[in-house]
Amino acid sequence: MERRKVQVTGGSTFTVSIPKDWARDHDVEAGDEVGFHPDSGSLLLTPVSPTETEEGTLDISGMEGDELMRAVMTMYVSGFDVLALEADRITADQRRVIRNATQGLVGLEVLEETGNRVVIQDLLDSSELSIHNAVRRMHLISTSMLGDAVDALGDRDLDVATDVIERDDDVDRLWYVVSRIFRGALRSPKVAQEIGLGRETAFDYHSSARQLERVADHAAKIANVTRDLDDDVPGEVADALGDLEADATDIVGTAMEALFTDDPEEATRLANEARADVRGIDEHTRAIDDLLHDLDPQHAQHLGLVVDSLSRSADYGGNIAETALQKSAPTPGP
Repeated sequence: MERRKVQVTGGSTFTVSIPKDWARDHDVEAGDEVGFHPDSGSLLLTPVSPTETEEGTLDISGMEGDELMRAVMTMYVSGFDVLALEADRITADQRRVIRNATQGLVGLEVLEETGNRVVIQDLLDSSELSIHNAVRRMHLISTSMLGDAVDALGDRDLDVATDVIERDDDVDRLWYVVSRIFRGALRSPKVAQEIGLGRETAFDYHSSARQLERVADHAAKIANVTRDLDDDVPGEVADALGDLEADATDIVGTAMEALFTDDPEEATRLANEARADVRGIDEHTRAIDDLLHDLDPQHAQHLGLVVDSLSRSADYGGNIAETALQKSAPTPGP
C-alpha cells in the first residue's frame, strides 16, 4: 500500500496527490476528471470515462445451440451495454438462438441485424434496478414453485407441473439480473453507489440468489417426476411429502427474513433458528424413506428423487441462513 500525506490548501481545501504510475496506467492526464465514491468508510477513486456505454464484440463463427446461448448470457452478465455478435455469415439457426437468448434476459433488445452482424443493446439502467427486490421476487417464485410442484405430484396434475417447469425460466431471468448487477458493483464503485448497497451486501444477496435459483431447479425437477409417474402417490406418502415441503419452505423463508432484516440481533436469532430446523430435516426424510420401502421399486425411486430435492431445498435455506449470519456479524474497520 502506498501512503500519501493529506495537505490543506487555501485554508480549507484538503488535497492529496495520486501516484504517477497509476495515472499513466489509466491514461489520466492533467485536466482529466476522476470520480470519488464513498464505500463503507473508504473513498474510492476511479477515472471518468468520456462514454458510459460498455461495448463488446464476440465472434460467433462455429457457435451453435447451447454454446452460443451461454456466450450471449455471459456477455450480458459481464455488464456489456451493447453486444455485437459477428461472423462471416450468421445462420438462421444462430439467429434463432440469439433471439431466444435475448427473450430470456431482462432488458435486451435487438438493434441491428445484417448478414454477418447482430447488435443487441441492454436497456437496463442500474440506477433503476433493485437487487433487493429481484432477490425477494426470486424467493417468492421459487418457494411457490416448490409448493405447487408437490401439490401437482399428489394430484398427478400435469398442467400445474408444466406451469412449474415454465416458471423456472422466470427465476433464471432474475438470477441473471442479480448476477449482472453484482458483477457491475464489483467492477465499478459508481454502480455500487447507484444501487444503494455496499459491495459486501451485494455479495450476500448474490450468494443467496444462487441458492434460490437452485430451489427453483429442484421444484422443476419434482414437476418432471410428476410427468414421469405411472402410478398415483399413496395418500400417506403425499401427506408426508407435503409436510416436508412446508418445512423446507419455512426454513427458506426464515433465512430470507434473517438476510433482509437490518437488526443484527434479530438476524442472528432468525438465522440460527433456520439452521436448527435444517438439522431436523434428516429425521423427516428417513421417515418418508421407510414409507417408500413398501412401494414398487421404480415408483419408490421416482419419489425418492422428490424427497432428495426437498431435503436439498432445506439445505439451501440453511446456506442462506449462514450468509445472513455473516452479514449481521460485526465487521473490522478499514
